[in-house]
Amino acid sequence: MKKKILAAFMALAVSAAGITGCGASDVYTEGAPRLTEDEAKAELSTLLKKVSVDQVTDPVLDIYSDDMSGVAALADIDTFPIMEKGTGRIDIEIAAATEMSAEAPDDWLNVVAKRFNREGYDIDGKTVSVSVRKITSGEVVTYINAGAYQPQVFVPSNYAWGKMLEASGVGIEKIEDRIAGNTAGLLIKRDVYEEFKTKYGEATVANVLEAANAGDMMFAYTNPYTSSTGLNILCAMLKAFDQNDPLSDKASSALLEYQKSSPPVAYNTAVLRNSAKKGLVNAMVMEEQAYVNTPELKGYEYIPAGIRHDHPVYVFDWDSEDEKKAAAMFVDYCKSAESQKSATEKGFNRHDDYVSQDPGLTGTDYISAQKIWKQNKNGGKPVAAVFIADTSGSMDGEPLNSLKESLISSSAYIGSEHYVGLVSYSNDVTINLPVAEFDDRQRAYFSGEVKNLTANGGTATYDAVLVGVDMLEKTLEEVPGAKPMLFVLTDGEQNQGFELDRVTGIVAGLGIPVYCIAYNYSDNGDLETLSGINEAATIKAGSDDIVNQLRNLFNVQL
Repeated sequence: MKKKILAAFMALAVSAAGITGCGASDVYTEGAPRLTEDEAKAELSTLLKKVSVDQVTDPVLDIYSDDMSGVAALADIDTFPIMEKGTGRIDIEIAAATEMSAEAPDDWLNVVAKRFNREGYDIDGKTVSVSVRKITSGEVVTYINAGAYQPQVFVPSNYAWGKMLEASGVGIEKIEDRIAGNTAGLLIKRDVYEEFKTKYGEATVANVLEAANAGDMMFAYTNPYTSSTGLNILCAMLKAFDQNDPLSDKASSALLEYQKSSPPVAYNTAVLRNSAKKGLVNAMVMEEQAYVNTPELKGYEYIPAGIRHDHPVYVFDWDSEDEKKAAAMFVDYCKSAESQKSATEKGFNRHDDYVSQDPGLTGTDYISAQKIWKQNKNGGKPVAAVFIADTSGSMDGEPLNSLKESLISSSAYIGSEHYVGLVSYSNDVTINLPVAEFDDRQRAYFSGEVKNLTANGGTATYDAVLVGVDMLEKTLEEVPGAKPMLFVLTDGEQNQGFELDRVTGIVAGLGIPVYCIAYNYSDNGDLETLSGINEAATIKAGSDDIVNQLRNLFNVQL
């Protein structure tokens, strides 16, 4: 049953919770007002009087809901594309780090694989080829551990991921320490770096953390569940907090304190780059090869840190002997003079004199480090999140089914300490589930209401955004200090209700980050404007890969 209500409410001040932890950026629709916090609250109250809102008074309780895990929580492996396809009788699939398996200039392994496949190698008369899949090292570990994927070869950025697989009981063998040299490290804006050296001396992870805690720089890093650099530097941070035991309570407590005032962990490297371009961060993590190939970061100083990223090569106990021979054959080809010359041209093989600063962690320790980060990434503060689901007519069929599947499966990654609500919209707006602590009962209501969504009507996106903002403001009155976040899931442009320029000033003035998930939707300039106001992100995804996109986003933010 639904009850018609009109929303007009008082709100509490909130601080910005985007990537920078600072105020709104200069991203606005032309002609939009630039509102102060008080003005934003007043404008929100005024506009809500013109928004028709329904509320579900008896939400559906999904008594069969359960935390999805393993294969059920993952998209099909083919959402990660094959970049080079082999056709030999013996074809080995290589799960390769994205800095060498993506588009140019991050395509070194693809280029080498194509050349290799043309050579006509064979084993006992059987032709040999390789196929290369573009996938982050962290995703490979996730999929293999879930039993959802079995490549013949794994080429991660660094050896931490191999150790983690081994610790999880996967039969894995390292057959080469390095096929393309690389380092991860710290990027510091050059003028900040000069001042930093004068005050703190050498640019170590420990000194950077000290400077960040003192407010002398804004340092950001990436998701350690998917990013090799994020995992590497996280472990270097924990080592800096406690040289004797990076996994100690002392290190965990220091990370918690650091996260209270640091920028939230970036969803991906692109978010870091965008924040740097806008001047919102002046220190960050990055691989050297990415730095070399990113012209807009030439004003930054690069300092290697943590362990090396030399792209070791692993085979598995499920491989046949012929497949292992083919892997060794391809490794030799990668190490040839011609292939290494190509790697250097693509930005690899620099800082060869850099020696890994190994934190001394086992595979189990790396897994524990991820868990420590997960527990402390929000600085001990819960997140208050409202999910806004587009149920307009264009979402009927696959888009809405994908939205339901992705929300339900990804919700397994939302901790019970957070607060979650659900809104849906077409011509009008419906509050399906008020914001409440995400305990087992709220989780079951969330699942039930998501499953109950149906599609029809127009697209009043920004009316729904106003309702979601208001719900978060009311939650902050009850849970002071919570971090507010909106998640907008849609496949099309607004065609009902308020337009974008009526809400940007409110979102900016209240400092609420809005993450936009665009389903099969390429023309999303408005969504990028909305998510850019407080340095959130717009995720472009097809219906087939949105499950993974949300899973990784929630790992970072919730």
